[in-house]
Amino acid sequence: MPDLRTVHSSDAPAAIGPYSQAIVAGGVVYTAGQIALDPRTGELSGGDVATQTARVFDSLSAVLAAAGASLATVVKTTVFLADMAEFGAMNEVYARYFGDHKPARSTVQAAALPRGARVEIDCIALIGQAG
Repeated sequence: MPDLRTVHSSDAPAAIGPYSQAIVAGGVVYTAGQIALDPRTGELSGGDVATQTARVFDSLSAVLAAAGASLATVVKTTVFLADMAEFGAMNEVYARYFGDHKPARSTVQAAALPRGARVEIDCIALIGQAG
C-alpha cells in the first residue's frame, strides 16, 4: 500500500462528499477541486466568476499550506468553468494569484458545477520545494 497522507485545513471548506481536501503521495500534493464555498458557513460566496475565483484560490492556498506546499510549487491546474465566456474574468484573477509563475493548465467548460458555482479549480503541487 502506498504511503498516502490526507490533508485538511479549517481555512478551506470541508469536503461536501466522500473525498479529502487533498492527498499527499510521494512528495506531491493532489488537491480536490475547490469551489467558492465559505469555509465557515459552507455556503457559496460571490456571485460573479472573479469573486468566486479569488475565494477558490484562498481555499487552495490554505490546503496547499497544510500540505507543506504553496501556489509557488504548483505544477498543474485544471479549471472548470460553467461558461467559457467567463474565461477572461477568471484568467485575470488566476494571473494575480500566480504572478510570474505559470504552471501547466487545462481549462474546460462543464455542463454544471456543484452548488451552482461558476468556477472549480484543482491543482497538483510539489511539497517542500523552494518557490
